Parts: sequence; C-alpha cells; structure tokens
Amino acid sequence: MLIKTDVIVLNTLRYQEKSLIVKCFTYDFGLKTYFIRNAFSTKNKALNSAYFQSLNQLELVANHKNKDSLAYVSELKLAYPYQSLSLDFYKNTVGIFLAEVLTNSIKDEQPNKELFVVLKTSLIWFDEHPFSPDFHLWVLLQATKYLGFYPDDSDTKSLFFNPHEGSFTMHYTPNCFNEEESELFRKLFQLSITPTPSILNNKERRILLKLLLVYYEIHIVGFKPVKSLEILSELF
Repeated sequence: MLIKTDVIVLNTLRYQEKSLIVKCFTYDFGLKTYFIRNAFSTKNKALNSAYFQSLNQLELVANHKNKDSLAYVSELKLAYPYQSLSLDFYKNTVGIFLAEVLTNSIKDEQPNKELFVVLKTSLIWFDEHPFSPDFHLWVLLQATKYLGFYPDDSDTKSLFFNPHEGSFTMHYTPNCFNEEESELFRKLFQLSITPTPSILNNKERRILLKLLLVYYEIHIVGFKPVKSLEILSELF
C-alpha cells in the first residue's frame, strides 16, 4: 500500500555498496525503517543519500507492506530545507546528539503526533535562530512529556529528586540524586530557548545533561550509551 507521510530522519546504515537502510520517525506511523535502493548511485538523484542526513525533514511516498518488513520509498522531497543546522558546527553537533538520543528513545510503530510536531517545530526554530546552548536540554525535557515520563516538579520544597519515581522528595534514598544534583535538575524547568541570558554555566550544563541521560536510561528499556556525548561535552 502506497502512503504519504512526513518524516524526521533518525539514523542511516549503509547496505552493501550503494543502498541505505534509514530509520525515521514518521508523523502517521511512528517509527518506520525504509530501504533506499541505489542511494549512492549518481543516476538516482531522486533518492540520493544526501536527503537522509540526521534530522532532515522529508515528505515521502512509500510502500508499507506489513508491520515487520522494510518499507520502500518511491518519492520524496525536503519538507523543510535547513539553512544553518547542517552547516553550523555547533548546531550540527547538537543535531547529531539529539538524533542519537531520539533513536534510542522512540521505539514504537505507533503514531505520536504531538511529539512529532514538537520536534519538527523546535528544529525549525533552532535552524532559524542564533545558537542556543540550552536547546538540547530543553528538547530532551519536552520529549519526556510525550514519551511518558515527564518529571513532576509540583513539590517545590523537597530537596532530592528520585529519578525512578520521577518526582522530588524530602526523604533521601540511594536511588535519589544528591541535594546539589537535585537543585540543578530543578533548573531544567526554568530553561528557555529564547535569546535570554542562560541560567546555566558550561559545567552545570554538562552535569545536567548526564543527569538527564540517567533519567532517560531508567525509563526507556534498552536505552544505549550515547556515543556522541563526549563530542557534545567538548563543545561546552
């Protein structure tokens, strides 16, 4: 069955010499994997490998046979051509990191349209505005709303954050972040990607990112170590 849907590219794997296997987050079907035959052939300009860079936003027509098989793309076009995300070193590094985390986080072949819209609009904003050093932290926090484990920050007086429970508590256990880490984690809810002075310095940003990834690892089964974390840490 031929379908048309918007997608965000998550990652690609080269298959043999000229083809690609592409994992995408789709608006209508959730996570889908596509086979792109002859993506590296100079004759195949319509489905060239350049279209499948991480986080590219595409409109594509594909043949979805059944849930467990690879889908084949027959047509595509850029839904939004990035102007700076793929060219700016800082933005590109953040993009690679986010693509890896999202690949680890989005598991279901079920539509999650609200998450798709948040990611789509956020990436366009990131592309069109000056670099924001807190953007990746803000995106990861927002994504937890739609992945099902948004932290509860309603208790403003408790000193410790329990990542297993996803909430703050007055009672420390070995599962909790310590008081300093918990205070820093609470700053997540104050973050803004608008061009206002950041409330974080680079050291705090690095620590907070590691705490966020611990939180993701606890709540997402099979969440893998993020290889691009080291590169991102050097950026800050």
